[in-house]
Amino acid sequence: MVNLIIDGKHISVKENTTIMKAADQNGITIPSLCYLKGINEIAACRVCVVELEGKERLITACNNVAEEGMVVYTNSPKVRNHRRNTVELILSQHDCLCVTCMRSGNCSLQKIANDLDILEIPFKRELEYQPWNKNFPLIRDSAKCIKCMRCIQVCDRVQSLNIWDLEGTGSRTTVNVAGHKTIEESDCSLCGQCVTHCPVGALRERSDTGKVWKALADKDKIVVAQVAPAVRTSWGEQIGLAPEEATIGKIMDALKRMGVDYAFDTVFSADLTIMEEGHEFVERFTNGELKDRPMFTSCCPGWLRFIKGQFPYLVKYLSTAKSPQQMFGAAMKTYFAQKLGVSPDKIFTVSVMPCLAKKAESEMELFYEEYAGHDIDVVITTRELVKMIRSAHIRPDTLVDIESDRPMQDGTGAGVIFGATGGVMEAALRSAYYIIKKENPPADAFKAVRSQGFNENNGVQEAEFKIDDITVRTAAVSGLGNTRALLNKIESGEVHYDFVEVMACPGGCVGGGGQPIHDGQELAFERGKNLYYLDENANIRFSHENQDVLKMYEEYFEKPVSHKAHMLLHTDHQDSMDRYGIGYKK
Repeated sequence: MVNLIIDGKHISVKENTTIMKAADQNGITIPSLCYLKGINEIAACRVCVVELEGKERLITACNNVAEEGMVVYTNSPKVRNHRRNTVELILSQHDCLCVTCMRSGNCSLQKIANDLDILEIPFKRELEYQPWNKNFPLIRDSAKCIKCMRCIQVCDRVQSLNIWDLEGTGSRTTVNVAGHKTIEESDCSLCGQCVTHCPVGALRERSDTGKVWKALADKDKIVVAQVAPAVRTSWGEQIGLAPEEATIGKIMDALKRMGVDYAFDTVFSADLTIMEEGHEFVERFTNGELKDRPMFTSCCPGWLRFIKGQFPYLVKYLSTAKSPQQMFGAAMKTYFAQKLGVSPDKIFTVSVMPCLAKKAESEMELFYEEYAGHDIDVVITTRELVKMIRSAHIRPDTLVDIESDRPMQDGTGAGVIFGATGGVMEAALRSAYYIIKKENPPADAFKAVRSQGFNENNGVQEAEFKIDDITVRTAAVSGLGNTRALLNKIESGEVHYDFVEVMACPGGCVGGGGQPIHDGQELAFERGKNLYYLDENANIRFSHENQDVLKMYEEYFEKPVSHKAHMLLHTDHQDSMDRYGIGYKK
């Protein structure tokens, strides 16, 4: 242990503890802008400076360790003056139009400036403006960038994509897409981790709420919305609802109050996805197609962009099943349109997703019989949903639980856990067991695929299961850096699996790039626990027991992996690479 004094408080901490962490452990907050534990500890912003007794120069608290006998002052006049001057300099190169910034009220720079009572900027304003394609799902506003380098470090060290880099020197140093590329030319997976880790509004999703409001005002459109499982774990965080209060039923109520005609829970199509993917896995496994390489899940569009750009030769091992979002869209434009007796063109499909990559995924086209268009017309993130609720002046305390609409209403616990890493694998194995044995396993028989937290086994959860004389070797991985390492091991022959689930975002969809932002906090695994609680308490926990899914097969799709199901619920990944060129290196 090391003994020191911080702001007059005698404290003891373990060796190699940083001054910032030592202070925090003892209830003393040292402000910072660039610091991210274990990811970005480079003291780029200089906001975390403290005064050390006996030293003339101030030192940074985020990357200097506490030493025996230190006497530290975190808020002395010298520290306050230096910190104020630093923040004023940052503001001189920052677009301070807070009222038109999506991070207003949730911005670390704004908070620190307010705390320091900065009301004027004494330095010359010099803003940088770089061109950007505003139609791309990920938007960067260079005039708001504070050069903290968080985006660079998260993308490099967590996701291994190296999309961002520094360019220029001195005061002209800035962040841009690496290799002098445009964002479209880059290998960006649209995971959005750079967005959720940016302390200001320099990075954000493309706002699509206007498209939804326009559709709601169009009397010729039937607006049909779906809400992803992960959204229910987080939407209440921004509007003051506790997890147990922020139910999916209240989201349904909010959507109906906004004017949505039909609102559904994507858990329904998660079950549908399991029916298709589970049967596909059993078929490919028993046919001996997976002896050399595993079948990979295909429900995460960030992962699909990654594999198509980085490991294109493995694309043939992807499940051909569409994601739950796209399956639901296809069902809305065919099965549901037929139920309503209307043309698919009259239906406007809206997805509420925890993800930026879903915006790009929705741009894929659906071709079926006489209809050509999009499965999904517009995707909004969890943050955009909350923005729309506020814009509609809906008070959260007035929301009530209502059911989603028929005929696609039922959902199971297996569909709910899709939003957490390992959830797709667990749900698929529950149904694969049934397909093989014609009986249900214990509902928690495959819980070994669940991740226990960040950095657990480098984001990989391995498990092996025996079903009679069949052994199924599985792995579930989240985070693209972890995914790259796992794929390299598979390619080198170091490991072998039959079935692999991949989620681009650490922790799965619950940690997606479209989720509410809490600077410096990683909440994915806490949110995931909520989904597992809902599964544990669900009336039905097996996708193959979803009665509305079974009825839809009976009335429309015939049976899993039928010709009709393949036409609408599956996709040709190679064809999509050729047609859309998503980061594809030939």
